[in-house]
Amino acid sequence: MPRLSAPPLPKILQPKPSRPGEPPEKGLLDPVESGISAVDWIDERTALSPGLRWVLFRKVPRGTNWAYTLGSATLFAFLNQAVTGVFLAMYYKPDATGGAYESIRNINDNVFFGQLVHGMHKWGASVMIILVFLHMGRVFFYGAYKYPRELTWIIGVVLLILTLVMGFTGYLLPFDQRSYWATIVGVNINGMGPFIGPFLSDFLRAGNEFGATTLSRFYAIHMLLLPGAIIALIGAHIYLVTKLGTTAPPWIKPEAEDPELEVTRGVEV
Repeated sequence: MPRLSAPPLPKILQPKPSRPGEPPEKGLLDPVESGISAVDWIDERTALSPGLRWVLFRKVPRGTNWAYTLGSATLFAFLNQAVTGVFLAMYYKPDATGGAYESIRNINDNVFFGQLVHGMHKWGASVMIILVFLHMGRVFFYGAYKYPRELTWIIGVVLLILTLVMGFTGYLLPFDQRSYWATIVGVNINGMGPFIGPFLSDFLRAGNEFGATTLSRFYAIHMLLLPGAIIALIGAHIYLVTKLGTTAPPWIKPEAEDPELEVTRGVEV
């Protein structure tokens, strides 16, 4: 019978000679080289590297300091909320007859690391709101909202509002005495607004009174509507920041251009 031979290894896994002229060593490629080859294989088919270079490798103005990291810190806080929120949703039940409160108690008492994840989500919401205010305060006092970054500022304001709404809708989900009565007060305050106030309060309550439908509506807004809108706006915000760049602090004066360079430019033109 003809002898069967094993199929050749893929090029990415073929061993390479350690030095020119030496026979290849036994075994597979180095894991680092294999990883680089895998990344090259993906990049050849997706062409992601130019976009990554455009995002990661860009000029920053003189005077850039730690205050410029508040936006990245806010993004990290949102990612923490998203990840911990997914794990909490695996055990949470939006049941106004006692299931919501019992599910939160079960998370804290019985689920492995449940109290830690719940605490990260609960206190992470306050951290995210604080970071959003600090980030917008830095942008305002540095004058980074002016031309041509007006749209970036508007998107940031909308993100601030959505972050506050996210915290408001999430506060009701444990459905204990504190969250129940605090949400009633909040909805009544919204109802005092002109024109759309009564309609807004009816929309949040899902009717004339608080009940099971109110909790389901808050849960749907908190888990589906707001995260999708925030993710889309964060993407647009990051794109504009990358495209337009950041501004230097107001106390940093722009560098004066070399007059000889101006003459050279005039001659070339």
